[in-house]
Amino acid sequence: MKSVLLPLRQYQSSASNAECGVVNYIIDHPEESSKCSIYQLAELSYTSASTIVRLCRKLGFTGYREMQASLIHELALRTQSTKDRANYIDHFDSLSETIVSITYRNITSLEDSMRMLDEAALEESIKILENCKNLYLFGIGSSLLVAQDALLKFIRIGKPCSCCMDTHSQYVLSNNADKSDAAIIISYSGYTEEMLRCANNLRSRGASIIAITRYDNSPLSQLANCTLHTVALEDLFRSGAMSSRISQLNVIDILYTAYMNRNYNENLLKIERSQIIKKGAV
Repeated sequence: MKSVLLPLRQYQSSASNAECGVVNYIIDHPEESSKCSIYQLAELSYTSASTIVRLCRKLGFTGYREMQASLIHELALRTQSTKDRANYIDHFDSLSETIVSITYRNITSLEDSMRMLDEAALEESIKILENCKNLYLFGIGSSLLVAQDALLKFIRIGKPCSCCMDTHSQYVLSNNADKSDAAIIISYSGYTEEMLRCANNLRSRGASIIAITRYDNSPLSQLANCTLHTVALEDLFRSGAMSSRISQLNVIDILYTAYMNRNYNENLLKIERSQIIKKGAV
């Protein structure tokens, strides 16, 4: 079943005035909301039943009944103890508590990202990769590490691709793309200035864009042909990307594996040819 609370939190900042009441109420009172009829929820959130139906459809549900069923299911899965361990890091934590806290944050981030991943967008992304002549990979900071990981994967199966280390070279790469090329742009916020410049360059050149970013109507999402969403249990403006990097790497693994499976036998031969035999290896 689809998640309800995650997309609501991501959508919260861009909700209309009419939607704000119901979005805030469900986020603040999920248990109570799951037990309400659509008319009860409308009354409690000072909105209308028609607004709630429109919101449900924006979030990918057929209507209120489907969203309510998904919310009930989600609440059943989320135990308070797991959320507490995943969401909070305290500088007084012992080493064993830090191990548990970071591990649960990453696990929860992966599980949440799995629920947010749109299969239709993934299918469209695979088609873009199949049809493109060259694949260009873009990222900055920790997202660049994810882009480099993607590079190492795709070159193993003979996909022509490039990933530049510095932003000036990425600008050049984006300016030299054409409509036969595709790009994967990785940015958790979706607002990174350098990545938006690359995205605009790519759009002007007619290249297809796959964005790996958080669930939000960000400028990057608006420029992309398709978007693969990730979720992270960390602040948007943070000193070090942890769970966001893990969830981005996971999306790359899914995208690569799904792409490889389309021509499995041929790609397997390419992987075997690119295998580096290590001296003394058994």
